[in-house]
Amino acid sequence: MSWRGMLAPVLAGALLTAGCEDPSPRVSLPPQARPAALVVAPAPVPPSPRSAELSQYYTTVQNNLLTQGLLRTDGGGPDTPFSADQLAEIFEILVFFEEYTRSGSANLRNTGPSGGLSRWSGPVRIGIEFGNSVPEEIRAKDHARITEYADRLARITNHPISTVRSNANFYVFVAGEDDTDFVQSRLRALIPTISQTELDLFASLPRSFYCLVVGVAGQRNPYDYARAVALIRSEHPDLFRLSCIHEEIAQGLGIPNDSPRARPSIFNDDDEFALLTRHDELLLQMLYDPRLTPGMTAEEARPIARIIARELMGEDL
Repeated sequence: MSWRGMLAPVLAGALLTAGCEDPSPRVSLPPQARPAALVVAPAPVPPSPRSAELSQYYTTVQNNLLTQGLLRTDGGGPDTPFSADQLAEIFEILVFFEEYTRSGSANLRNTGPSGGLSRWSGPVRIGIEFGNSVPEEIRAKDHARITEYADRLARITNHPISTVRSNANFYVFVAGEDDTDFVQSRLRALIPTISQTELDLFASLPRSFYCLVVGVAGQRNPYDYARAVALIRSEHPDLFRLSCIHEEIAQGLGIPNDSPRARPSIFNDDDEFALLTRHDELLLQMLYDPRLTPGMTAEEARPIARIIARELMGEDL
């Protein structure tokens, strides 16, 4: 029986009894606040078996990688040298090719060029949304991390990038398996033009996809990002989750590909590095250099990218 069903007869009885007593006006004392000690917080909803299984799986994966010396957070060092020519070559691979097709299965790799350099022309305003299953301590930590990272990316690219509470155009969802309905409804509301294929990706992300980002071009220029959505699984342990934040937001700025030749880099599926490296910072500086423009082909950008790379590396032109 609901509380409403239990209280209705009691209230009716009270009114009936009051009608039999002295009808003259009386002054009632204001109701007293319930003592804080008696206020019972709602019990947290336990994760579903699927969410719990994912949490255990990703914790095991992270631990295995750490024991192998992977998920490095040092940004690279003497063991990971690279030259300006190598930087320019990797830039072309990462910027002008896409890891996955947009029109097919999430597991279908794209082996052709993306068509042209894509990036943001306007300010990047990052809005952070959390699924209902995400604990408050994770919300506070990840909100601070994303804000700090956005500030860092703005300094690297010399482009306006910040976190906002309204009017976002880059949405970062930190959500778990049990928040699928919430994410789907928010995506439809935030990006009415999002395709069913992309919605399906967010609804049934394979376990092998640790996180995901989708960029949406503007109507006037197919190489100018207008919106982006990133999904960070809340089932990830701490370092894994931070690694996803670093990679997906950076890729959402215009680096759609990964390559085994990128080192030291987070844009590499080998998981050697967990966090943005100095090599990756240089790639982002190149991407937002005003000498490169959205829509440039790889052939058009190649000589300019080599000049920029050598300038950044302090090598003679």
